[in-house]
Amino acid sequence: MERNRIRRLRGTLIALTAASGLLLTGCSGGVGESSGDSGQDYGQSGKQDSGGGSGGYAPSDPDGSGELQDGDGSAREGATEGETEGEFAPSPDYLSTFALDVDTASYGYARRTLADGRLPDPSTVRPEEFVNSFRQDYERPDGNGFSVTVDGARTEREDWSLVRVGLATRTSGREGERPPAALTFVIDISGSMAEPGRLDLAKDSLGVMTDRLRDDDSVAIVTFSDEAETVLPMTRLDENRDQVHDAIDDLEPTESTNLGAGVRTGYATAVKGLRENATNRVVLVSDALANTGDTDADSILDRISDARREHGITLFGVGVGSDYGDALMEQLADKGDGHTTYVSNETDARKVFCEQLPRNIDLTARDAKAQVAFDPETVAEFRLIGYDNRRVADDDFRDDSVDGGEVGPGHTVTALYAVRTKQSASGHLATATVRWQDPETREPHEESGQLESNTLEDTLWKAPPRFQVTAVAAYFADALRRGDDRWPTLPAAPTLGELTERAHNLANATEDKAVHQLAEAIDQARQYKD
Repeated sequence: MERNRIRRLRGTLIALTAASGLLLTGCSGGVGESSGDSGQDYGQSGKQDSGGGSGGYAPSDPDGSGELQDGDGSAREGATEGETEGEFAPSPDYLSTFALDVDTASYGYARRTLADGRLPDPSTVRPEEFVNSFRQDYERPDGNGFSVTVDGARTEREDWSLVRVGLATRTSGREGERPPAALTFVIDISGSMAEPGRLDLAKDSLGVMTDRLRDDDSVAIVTFSDEAETVLPMTRLDENRDQVHDAIDDLEPTESTNLGAGVRTGYATAVKGLRENATNRVVLVSDALANTGDTDADSILDRISDARREHGITLFGVGVGSDYGDALMEQLADKGDGHTTYVSNETDARKVFCEQLPRNIDLTARDAKAQVAFDPETVAEFRLIGYDNRRVADDDFRDDSVDGGEVGPGHTVTALYAVRTKQSASGHLATATVRWQDPETREPHEESGQLESNTLEDTLWKAPPRFQVTAVAAYFADALRRGDDRWPTLPAAPTLGELTERAHNLANATEDKAVHQLAEAIDQARQYKD
């Protein structure tokens, strides 16, 4: 009885510690690259090169027997021969910290690649962007900030569960309630943009968007090929829509791709046309196949760092084209305080430019980060699925000088974990906390949510439909990366045939077109992999 009382007390202290912001002894360094460049150097697999890390439990095989062991040397439970478990967090380092990310470009580009009859390169597959491409049913907060939902379901593999951390912002208010926008469009007009579905797609969508923006919004246009040029300075739409349309209609593909010059000129134009009490944003439209000038994301962003930090100008990257510089665009957006999406057809483009961008011009949160504290009394090991480039050192969670993610109204952010619970474990499993800054005042705020073992769904495939969609998207990304030793296989991973059936059933249950498209993409991948 005394032991049980101590365990309950310890679980309570852990929950209070996560919520109050105290850092426990022995919790050091995050897994993966620190987005604030203040952490240690981490390997590409997510394993810290030296010292302890969060979210990475490296099973050992000290005697060459092939039996994976925990950090304390005890034989691991549930490890099956030939299955890679990946890297999980040794006790007492039970924290997992990452910058929020609402990117979806990886999933959009994968769909385009599969539709073209080939499998995507595993390096372009980011599971968090697959997961975040689908609508969720999280409860929304009443005001600014986030709601936090933590739930989970047991997989078919003993002691293994999927745990979902869901964050949601309030939905957008009426159109007239948002602040005016000052949008600087940086448009790639290099020769590669002549391919159908690139510049023509962007021109059509920008034209429609111009008619849908408000009179008090402003637009500037910068083009780049071998050089960059401001073809339209910041211009109020009020009585100048025809002028904006003329500038869009005159866009024609020319020579090479000096993306660095385009971004620098774009930010200079945005700063020159900066509007107080407005949302100032640079929108980069490109295939990101930079081949002239500066082609390094860090170097490009260093040159416009003052515009980003002093004026709060965010970057929204829109990728196009069958050949697409995914890595460069992702790095620019992640480190440029923004996010990316990918458009492959007119429907995608109009949705992005005519619905998402005008509706989500406003920002709800700046430098938003999440930290999940797993209870070492009940959790044996865990792994964050994806967010490889968004990991933050654990002790930087409450350092507001360390970069996080920017999130707008109506967004949801989902993080999925593979978690092995201790046998017969009961009680508290995890506490998830999100921290963000008010976009205007920079005042920090936090919100937390809890997960108890008795709230885990008994079976994954009987969990609520939106949870199942999340799992299917994650397993699909996992399958597309399978065979690359940089990423371990998820526990209880279904075959692509099983995933196709699950996705079709969920599409019918949810009546969601996006889930139907997911089922189609999985079926295409199954044909190419079989």
